[in-house]
Amino acid sequence: MTSHPVDSYSTCTTLKCGNQSYEIFSLARLSGKDAERVSRLPISLRVLLENLLRHDDGSELVGKSIRALIEWNPQAEPDTEIGFTVGRVLLQDFTGVPCVADLAAMRDAVAKVGGDPTVVNPLQPVDLVIDHSVQVDVFGRPDAAALNSKLEYERNRERYVFLRWGANAFRNFRVVPPDTGIVHQVNIEFLAPVVATQVVNGRLRAFFDTLVGTDSHTPMVNALGVLGWGVGGIEAEAAMLGQPISMLIPQVVGVHLKGRLPAGATATDLVLTITQRLRQHGVVGKFVEYFGDGLDSLSVADRATVANMSPEYGATVGFFPVDEQTLEYLRFTGRSEEQIALVEAYWKEQGMFRTRGAAPLQYSAVIEIDLGAIEPCIAGPRRPHDRVPLANAKASWRKALGEYLVSKGQATAEDAAAFEKGSVAPDSVFARKVSVECDGNSFEMGHGHVVISAITSCTNTSNPSVLVAAGLLARKARERGLRTKPWVKTSLAPGSQAVTEYLRESGLLRSLEELGFHVVGYGCTTCIGNSGPLPQPVSEAIQRGDLVAAAVLSGNRNFEGRIHAQVRANYLASPPLVVSYALAGTVDIDFQNEPIGVGSDGQPVYLRDLWPTPEEVIATVQASVHSEMFRRIYSNVFEGDENWRAIEAPQGLRYAWDESSTYIKRPPFFDEVALEPTPPSDIVGARALAVLGHSVTTDHISPAGSIAKQSPAAQYLMSLGVEPKDFNSYGARRGNHEVMVRGTFANIRLRNELVPGVEGGFTVHLPDGEQMTIYDAAMRYKAEGVPLIVIAGQEYGSGSSRDWAAKGTALLGVRAVIAESFERIHRSNLVGMGILPLQFEPGQSRHTLGLTGRETYDILGIADALAPGCKLRVLAHGEAGQTVEFWVRARIDTPNELAYYRNGGILPYVFRQLVRAKA
Repeated sequence: MTSHPVDSYSTCTTLKCGNQSYEIFSLARLSGKDAERVSRLPISLRVLLENLLRHDDGSELVGKSIRALIEWNPQAEPDTEIGFTVGRVLLQDFTGVPCVADLAAMRDAVAKVGGDPTVVNPLQPVDLVIDHSVQVDVFGRPDAAALNSKLEYERNRERYVFLRWGANAFRNFRVVPPDTGIVHQVNIEFLAPVVATQVVNGRLRAFFDTLVGTDSHTPMVNALGVLGWGVGGIEAEAAMLGQPISMLIPQVVGVHLKGRLPAGATATDLVLTITQRLRQHGVVGKFVEYFGDGLDSLSVADRATVANMSPEYGATVGFFPVDEQTLEYLRFTGRSEEQIALVEAYWKEQGMFRTRGAAPLQYSAVIEIDLGAIEPCIAGPRRPHDRVPLANAKASWRKALGEYLVSKGQATAEDAAAFEKGSVAPDSVFARKVSVECDGNSFEMGHGHVVISAITSCTNTSNPSVLVAAGLLARKARERGLRTKPWVKTSLAPGSQAVTEYLRESGLLRSLEELGFHVVGYGCTTCIGNSGPLPQPVSEAIQRGDLVAAAVLSGNRNFEGRIHAQVRANYLASPPLVVSYALAGTVDIDFQNEPIGVGSDGQPVYLRDLWPTPEEVIATVQASVHSEMFRRIYSNVFEGDENWRAIEAPQGLRYAWDESSTYIKRPPFFDEVALEPTPPSDIVGARALAVLGHSVTTDHISPAGSIAKQSPAAQYLMSLGVEPKDFNSYGARRGNHEVMVRGTFANIRLRNELVPGVEGGFTVHLPDGEQMTIYDAAMRYKAEGVPLIVIAGQEYGSGSSRDWAAKGTALLGVRAVIAESFERIHRSNLVGMGILPLQFEPGQSRHTLGLTGRETYDILGIADALAPGCKLRVLAHGEAGQTVEFWVRARIDTPNELAYYRNGGILPYVFRQLVRAKA
């Protein structure tokens, strides 16, 4: 934070609140045309403007940035770089462990050149919440949470010891222990101050709460008027060390909400509708800001549901301004009255507190959404923005199954068309059944059987209304004598312990448990692939019958291969619909016209008979959810339980790396880093490691989920004596680069066009054409001195903000990625790892240019002409001697990113900056 800002616009003033005075930088003190312009700026951009004013060092760059924001043109293409200095950084353990490992390795590197290792220390407050490591191994029993927690500690002890060291070794670094809650829910319920304070030069300064987080769903906190978004771990490390986040002033799309949700519709249905609408509009790299009188009827929990899925609709943020609902939520979650008063006074002083009927602001585009038109829906079977109205869910499922079986050659188009119309011949592949014996139950399984039904993820478990609705539906189902189908693996993973408290107090936890929805742990479970194993008989039935099984979860991600390796169809749904599908046991059901089951009285029971009314939900929430619950739960949040306290934390400023560890290894990113960077060179004679299609996600690229027994990562672990039962997940082993590089591009659903008809992490080595794993091919190319590229379609790198999607790509030897378009976070992560993101010219692609990926590639102009957004020439030399020449645009978007690339990545850049500063 700039200690002595220049205050070029005379905005520094004093805010008095109660008995306390605060130094603030007030936009209300702007005058003349500047005041008029700023009064019409989107609220989110005003937060950025205050950030720049507070960090004004008098430099020409900052001065231009401030003017550009004040004079923002909503229709202009973003072209002005600014530096956004965040107030804090938020980590979760999957991404946080590599961050801490990189900082520890950077300390070693600084010490190696004779520097002081303590210069490597977070300058901004950092909170790491351990929430990604719990898996659903045990379910459907009262002790499920305790047993899963025990397994979690056994598997992850090395990682937790390392994090305990980090909490001691680094200043400004706190760890929230396991079994507390999901990072984003803990953030909105406890960590976020909304208005932050800090003593600067002896004065108490107040300012907007801002952050970046190493999880793409960080924008969930936008629901509180907190500006923050997801970044990769490498960007987060730079932010921790005082580097501003380099960005272009974005376009801002306004979403005008009007009306109120009708009975039967939930916030989940709203966000799935918004996700579909905004994906169709196109908001990648843009801010989205919600406004309108419809906000009056949306609680902060509803807003958090919408903000959480910003990465699913592609936006950087999904921002809501502070209003009376915000203050009520802060009071509801146990914030102090002094803090609430400061939030209200500060936002009103800034002229940004939302009131009904406020004058419209300027936006780059406006999308109208009538809340009253929202209807129940699900999304799937592969992507969050593939919304399906619940009334059409059965037809959509049948169409998707037909297309899949036809593509696999298991059915004809005529068979599929008949199936879609409801005609299924007894000998048809669509009628395939497998007999199963499981836990004393005998049943048959077929296509579409729901084998996972999970109330999970921060998106919905932060919202009492949808969780109470699920509990009320469960209660009514039990009263009618309904039970969950025996092939369904059920789970309830609350986002915080407060959820269990109010479900228990309302009596609804018992109803959920009677249907098998016992608490399995507190953290991200099914939503990130920690669904755990299916019961063995169910797993064998899916394999034996080659069944397309389904999962229904209240999550935000359903990408291929993410939820469970054996489950091909995955649907996002509200918590009450998750319970409903568990009762039905299949996605091949029309809830509108078909009964969900038969009651104990022998009569059919329909979903409409079980669905709770809004009045029932509101009454239960008001009677069962209390502020005291939040105060009690978070009063000693950093202490942890007896398992956490029993871990002995190592001491010392530098970490004592254990060479025998299979979880934590010193990362290699500083091994060859000299004090002066080597200038970048043209890429000549490169081979394509993979040629990929559209919507390749970071789930496809980054190692995630379970470690397959035949994979290179498995072979590596077994060579060290690790048995398959102890593999754990890729996420848990993110602190070991040897595992991660072997798992990069190893997703079981990856489709590399160099090996047509093959799914998984395979490619061909050229020019000999031998098929092998991507890792093995990359190592052979490395030994041969051949640089590598990846060629892809649209939306490359969508999904989670996984830094290992870039780190692993770099360690494989990939120098550049040529794609039709990039998702924001992954593009910046590539630059941060010294990989050049290149974009085809509009209208061009690998198909229009006739590229097969079997060519050799020269990328020219890097050495002499590389600049933000510049054009580079590519020569693709074919096997028959022909050459295709085309131009690509360098997606290095800012001068800061150019500096990172010239240094070989952001980590070497920061290392050199720290060493020079202390020289």
